[in-house]
Amino acid sequence: MPRPYRAAETLLLAALLVCGAACGSRLPESDFTSRPPAPTTGGGEPIRVGIITGATSPVGGEALTGPRDGALAYFAAVNARGGVDGRRVEVTTCDDGGSGVGNDACVRDLVDGERVLALVATTALDYAGAARVSRAGVPDIGGQPLGPAYDTYPHLYGIYGSSAPRTGAAPGWDGVLTGGTEVYRWFRRELGARTAAVVAYNQAASASYARLVTEGLRAEGYRVVTEQVDFALPNYRAVAADLREQDVDVVFDALDAHGNARLCAAMDAVGVTVTAKVTNVQNWNQDVPRDYKDAPRCRNALWATGSSRNHDDATHPAVREFRDAMKGRPLSQWALEGWAAAMWFTDAARSCTKEGLTRACLERFVNRPEPYTARGLLLPVRFERLPDPPKTRHTCLSVARWQDGRGWVTRGGDMAHNCATVPQLPYRP
Repeated sequence: MPRPYRAAETLLLAALLVCGAACGSRLPESDFTSRPPAPTTGGGEPIRVGIITGATSPVGGEALTGPRDGALAYFAAVNARGGVDGRRVEVTTCDDGGSGVGNDACVRDLVDGERVLALVATTALDYAGAARVSRAGVPDIGGQPLGPAYDTYPHLYGIYGSSAPRTGAAPGWDGVLTGGTEVYRWFRRELGARTAAVVAYNQAASASYARLVTEGLRAEGYRVVTEQVDFALPNYRAVAADLREQDVDVVFDALDAHGNARLCAAMDAVGVTVTAKVTNVQNWNQDVPRDYKDAPRCRNALWATGSSRNHDDATHPAVREFRDAMKGRPLSQWALEGWAAAMWFTDAARSCTKEGLTRACLERFVNRPEPYTARGLLLPVRFERLPDPPKTRHTCLSVARWQDGRGWVTRGGDMAHNCATVPQLPYRP
């Protein structure tokens, strides 16, 4: 089920980078993680898959590596249990450096050089090689939709699914995508929020995304307060003071992670108390105490929403399995989604036992009418190829709140039942 404005949200992330992207380079798996157990025997040739990640991207060394690490942990566990029908999964990772040039180099290396069967858990700021992947007919399973590629090209299957035709001609429906208002509906319905602030930089991508958020909030009946921060010389304290004067209930933003932390510190400094400071799935991780160390009040008002089960919810058996397999690696929502992407590929591969493991067989599994949930880790994922953009959609939501001493605490009940029928608002990525 597509997340609201997800492509726009992540294009914003890329646009806010203040340093240039380095060229990509192919790195061995050992540069990222310990190697999995020795190959299984007697089951035939290894199954070769590729993982492309902006591991050295301008957003920081750990910002985009969660999906890769989760996928590697899953494949290591599969190999430890004997592989897929006795065949070891052999993973080649590639760091695209967060650049389009590097991404295209990774695609050439993995698709043309390594001749991988599939890509898994792709996390690329600039997926410049997407058209090449599609032309080669290589299924890309469970990638993070950092941009519109997964709503544009056939053979690409994002972790949240897609309703778009995906003909390769244009994103979505002739360049139009849709985003739901379920997040805004939830905070209004469950927490009684009525006044929302949207904080953005005076920068084109930030302002554009802020307008989308504002439109969604107004569609759900909020009074919206818009705040602008100078990108070069930000005065977060002035913004925080106005939030206090405006008696804001909930804060959304079009800022980068550093800006969020500074905004929170300023809110604490001037005594702003809000019902919720809403962040996104990229920040749904264990770094909150470090990143928000100067803002204890705002830190404990942080909420995150998404389409996958809270990685801190150790009461769920599939989450426990993920946490145990990570063995001290950083835990995050993106790592859990990378684990789910690798599970999706593996389940598809196991479905091909009788007819033989081919790309066509993998895609038949992914394109089934039955939605995929990764043992309950994902909200139901499907690929519909609707001829026209939907006007409304019944959507569900995973919600968690940060609490010191407890971590991310699931709120709103089980995500599979935390649902509403909401409008789908059009936008252009």
